[in-house]
Amino acid sequence: MLDVAIRKADGSTAVDLGRRATPPLPVAPALVSILPDGLRRGSTASVTGSVSLLLALLGAASADGAWCALVGFPRISAEAAAEYGIELSRLAIVEQPGTGWTTAVGALLDAVDVVAARPPAGRSGLPPGDVRRLAARARSRDAVLMPYLVGTDEWPGADVRLTARDAHWTGIGAGTGRLRARQVDVSAEGRGQAARPRSATLWLPAAGGGVSTVQTLAPVVNLAG
Repeated sequence: MLDVAIRKADGSTAVDLGRRATPPLPVAPALVSILPDGLRRGSTASVTGSVSLLLALLGAASADGAWCALVGFPRISAEAAAEYGIELSRLAIVEQPGTGWTTAVGALLDAVDVVAARPPAGRSGLPPGDVRRLAARARSRDAVLMPYLVGTDEWPGADVRLTARDAHWTGIGAGTGRLRARQVDVSAEGRGQAARPRSATLWLPAAGGGVSTVQTLAPVVNLAG
């Protein structure tokens, strides 16, 4: 289907002349506040700071029938993926693509709905041409490219940038107990429909597994005096 649009300087659409009708991929209810439109097909959504956040982003789409792939994540267990709702029978894993990282990611974008990939380590990063070609491949295939970044790394041209920070665990107490849940501040910003910054405080993982929102308690009002 022809996809032509005239866009404003900030990336938002001014005139749409035949936008794709493919619906976005769903996200978990706890993530709707930062991604109200879900994962838009044909987009690039980078994730920084938390592999758990990345898995949570895949969970609802996978449970809804989407095929997903993980590239360059040698330490993710099947149990961890299933905890966030990922259907293992529709999950492809390429742990060590080596020098063929770009080729592997490009091939998977042709075949599956969401490709989450950790770029190879190195100061120079990926050539800008490879970044542009992978983004173009995702757009042409109605797939979602989800680069996972570490530290101050960036993915040029990402439509949405999701970042997890200020994480702390609960459950240890005064030196005893076990880790039960982790509270994380998650923010989303980008361009076009994602130009408005959004943020939420999440349990990631929650005490019962998966992802949930941290409920804000109402202030206590003293009626006695």
